Amino acid sequence: MKASSLSFLTAVAVVLVGMAWGLYMAISQDHSTLAAHAHLNLLGWVSLCLFGVFYRLHPALDGARIARLQVWIWLAGTAILTIGVAMIHSGRPSGEPLAGVGSIIVLADMLLFGWLVLRQERAAHSA
Repeated sequence: MKASSLSFLTAVAVVLVGMAWGLYMAISQDHSTLAAHAHLNLLGWVSLCLFGVFYRLHPALDGARIARLQVWIWLAGTAILTIGVAMIHSGRPSGEPLAGVGSIIVLADMLLFGWLVLRQERAAHSA
C-alpha cells in the first residue's frame, strides 16, 4: 500500500473515532477530555490528510518504505499522545508519561517528514 493511501484510509478511521468521541462528550455532557479529542482530530485527521496529499503529489516517495514507516510512526505517536492527554484530563496523572512519550514520537516523526520533504524538494530542483 502506498503512503498516501495509508494516510487517507487511516485519517478516515481516526476521524470516525474522533466524531464518535465528540458525540459521546455531547451526549454525556462531560467535556473533560476535550483536549485529547482535539489532539486526535488535529494529528489524526488533519495531519494524516496533509501527509497523504504530499505523498500523492510525489509518486516516487509515495511508494517508498520510509514514507509508509513515517505514517505508521505518526499513528502510534498520535494514539499514545491522545491516550495520555485523555488520562490527564480525566484526573489520572499517570497519563503524563504517555503524553510525554507520544509527544516526543510525534515530534521526531515530524522531523522525519520534514527531512523527506526537504530531500524531495532538493531532488525536484536539481532535476
